[in-house]
Amino acid sequence: MKVSEYVDFDAVGLARLVATGQVTSAELEAAAHEAAQAVGPRVNAVVETWQADEVQDPGSAPLAGVPFLIKDIGVAMAGRRMELGSRLAAGNVAGADSSLMLRFRRAGLVTIGRTATPEMAYSITTEPLLYGAVRNPWDLERSAGGSSGGAGAAVAAGVVPIAHATDAAGSLRIPASCSGLFGLKPTRGRVSMGPDADEIFNGLAVHGSVSRTVRDSAALLDQMRGPEPGDPYFAPEPTRPYADEVTRHPGSLRIGVMSRAWGGRCASPTVADALTRTMRLLESLGHEVEEVEVGLGVDREEFVLANARLMTANLTASVDGLAAAFDRPIDTSTLEPETLAGYHYGRRVSGSQLVSALGIRNRVARSLARSFDVHDVLLTPTLPELPMPLGAYGEGGEELDGLGWIDRLNDRSPFTMAFNMAGTPAMSVPVTADAETGLPVGMQFAAGYGLEGLLFRLAGQLEQASPWSARTPPVWAGC
Repeated sequence: MKVSEYVDFDAVGLARLVATGQVTSAELEAAAHEAAQAVGPRVNAVVETWQADEVQDPGSAPLAGVPFLIKDIGVAMAGRRMELGSRLAAGNVAGADSSLMLRFRRAGLVTIGRTATPEMAYSITTEPLLYGAVRNPWDLERSAGGSSGGAGAAVAAGVVPIAHATDAAGSLRIPASCSGLFGLKPTRGRVSMGPDADEIFNGLAVHGSVSRTVRDSAALLDQMRGPEPGDPYFAPEPTRPYADEVTRHPGSLRIGVMSRAWGGRCASPTVADALTRTMRLLESLGHEVEEVEVGLGVDREEFVLANARLMTANLTASVDGLAAAFDRPIDTSTLEPETLAGYHYGRRVSGSQLVSALGIRNRVARSLARSFDVHDVLLTPTLPELPMPLGAYGEGGEELDGLGWIDRLNDRSPFTMAFNMAGTPAMSVPVTADAETGLPVGMQFAAGYGLEGLLFRLAGQLEQASPWSARTPPVWAGC
């Protein structure tokens, strides 16, 4: 199969070709490697590729034969490196598959490599010292977002149709917005973190994916979801497969629109215009749309402080473990300034402060839950502005402490973090693009706990009304 043909199909489409004998898994893998080589030097999204270590049985699994990439953090593949984008973990090789990796294998995915992440996934841009900056396929001078920026850039550039991603503060929705992709953050507990962890960042982080079509994300979440023995909690089972929800009509929804973020941050004129156009589209589809103010139950300072304490305390434990495992120092030779500052801040977080931060998490979750009694869905911009120039996020970062860095991330992405605190599902949908630059503009939709099915129905409707998969960036493997 030629690369120009390969990029025309999404994951579900490729799996059908394999199942019907029109193409082999080996042919798809070869096309994916060729695509990676074609765009790799320009976007720097994939840090390592390899030949698949197993032969897929065509038709034996839902996504059999589909080339796939895993993020360089959060999922362990036996015998393969997982370096967390950090010099501190350089050379780390996983001894066994994580629970999620086993599910990827059972789904039939052919994992051919790993994508770049910022160090420890501790940023919303992907510019690690270990492997260098990931560039946005739509504009190589701009960020592809983070922390799943490598995944987003690889999918947007046509290397694979779908890729693994994680999200603790917007880390899959932000790259989806920057690169014109669909990305849904599942409900807390929907996908197991086992067996080596019960939760990441005290439940703020979840596993998910970024893709070019809604049905791909739905099909993969069907394979990822469900608890493993020993999980501390899990989300309620859906009433039907998510893949079936994509083609179901969502009905007339009550949609509350937040044009101003918590703390007062306003969207840029370009993004505000995109939000207005999205509201008009929703109204034309029969939804009730109104601007609303949604309370967090805490003020912005409390919210940022709680996030900082949860994130840095967990970061500190991870860094200490890695330093001991590899007998490496914890200093500027192994960690970037922002990570090192977070580490030192986390060391000062007391047990009572951590418990208090969990209390803030609860208050945010309860407050947002009440908003879904009034509205079926909340709509916000995913990001308040177009993708930032490379280097902009980290400018002056060496002068910030751990709290200051989290405050900066919240300021740059003020709409996403609350739904990680609340544990509710949220998605970025590439409904619109900026007419002047052609850059994609993602819109975020959030729903109540366990209601990914509702979001998939709405996303499927929006995809039909305003198709985006045919929009391709200047750096595109199919060219």
